Amino acid sequence: MPQIVIVALETSTEACSVAAYRDGEMHHRTEEVPRRHTARLLPMLEAVMAEAGVAASAVDAVAYGRGPGAFAGVRLAASVAQGLCTGWSVPALPVSTLAALANGARRRHGAERVLAALDARMGQVYCGAFVAAEGGGMALQGAEAALEPEAVSGGGAAWFGIGRGFAAYPEALPATGAGRDPDALPQARDLLPAALADWGAGRVTPAEAVRPVYLREGV
Repeated sequence: MPQIVIVALETSTEACSVAAYRDGEMHHRTEEVPRRHTARLLPMLEAVMAEAGVAASAVDAVAYGRGPGAFAGVRLAASVAQGLCTGWSVPALPVSTLAALANGARRRHGAERVLAALDARMGQVYCGAFVAAEGGGMALQGAEAALEPEAVSGGGAAWFGIGRGFAAYPEALPATGAGRDPDALPQARDLLPAALADWGAGRVTPAEAVRPVYLREGV
């Protein structure tokens, strides 16, 4: 059975994060470097690929955090992914930044019901509710949205809250009885459960169709 090689990029928040996956083995790196993503992203990716022993010619697909998140960061991940996919002649695997947060909650905390929230500025959060799915990923319940924190529904005794939306609006967001991780940022390695599921199902995106997702109307 041929090996699957995927590299992953996530720059939607203050974190600049990369990962290289090869047939079950993963190397990753995350740095919190506000406003330095452009300078750090490709050197970090090159370093992680070298650690993993992955050559560009071996890459099957590029996963990227499609957003939501900071405008410049979401755009950077999409544009770099598009460039790599074009140069390497491989498809892209876009993954929600909120899904990556939810996967991080499952990986680090064992959470199976997750409310993910990022600070969207201007008095809003980007939010989505996820539940554990077969195969190790997290399935979105309903739709992702940009909302005032008081307008976010859901939560409850069995739910875990993750993301810096909970740091910005700890009282306004719904209660999460299973705990919270308000300092968490999405990481590239947590894009991989969804990316691998999409790869296995043939849900890939050609380079020319790579797009960021902002959620907020008018952007």
